[in-house]
Amino acid sequence: MLYTAPTLRTAAIGCRLQPSLLSSNTFSTSAPTPLRSKDSSSTPTRRVSLAKRHVSFKKTSIRNASSISTPPPTSETSTASTQTEPDHLDWNTFFKLRKTRRWYQLGSSIGSGINGFVIGAEVLTRSDMDKLVGQIPLDPFITLGMITFACGGVGWLAGPILGTAMFNWRNRKFRRQMDEKEKEFYKRIKKYRVDPSASSMANPVPDYYGEKIASVAGYRQWLKDQRAFNRKRQTYV
Repeated sequence: MLYTAPTLRTAAIGCRLQPSLLSSNTFSTSAPTPLRSKDSSSTPTRRVSLAKRHVSFKKTSIRNASSISTPPPTSETSTASTQTEPDHLDWNTFFKLRKTRRWYQLGSSIGSGINGFVIGAEVLTRSDMDKLVGQIPLDPFITLGMITFACGGVGWLAGPILGTAMFNWRNRKFRRQMDEKEKEFYKRIKKYRVDPSASSMANPVPDYYGEKIASVAGYRQWLKDQRAFNRKRQTYV
């Protein structure tokens, strides 16, 4: 007899009759097996000596934060340094300032001389000068003219004082250095200038006070002129 496949109805009946499907599932857990302890009697272990490595660390230089970021100097400090430390005065600048001082003195002398002449003439015209003019045995106009020119001469003589004061005020930062170099300059002039008693018409004294010296080259030329004067004096003697 041939085998026939079970139908859906017979399969459902078979599932109902199986007791295993109706019983609750039970799960059993077993404790894990403990790890095996190391057996000392096992095979001996071999110690392998590793080669030591010499490790050297390079020292890294750490720059200070203050050296990395340095603030730039402020304008106040720069101006204070320039005020406390004046400019250095060299010899060429000294001779230029010396020449400028002569121009100040000359201009001041001209101005003060003219002012003195005008002020003297105005004072003589407004005041009674008969007693003074009567004591001088000269013509009154000549006497009044001489007094007026005397006032102008006083103004001319007072001009260098005013010019020097104005020059010192304009160049007050070089005043101390000017005084020092002035002393040194006249010390050199006094040391190297010639004896004027040996001068003659054929051999005059070349700039006895050194007033024509206007530079370092001019000072060297002045020394050459002094030596030339001495050679001429020995030749004529």
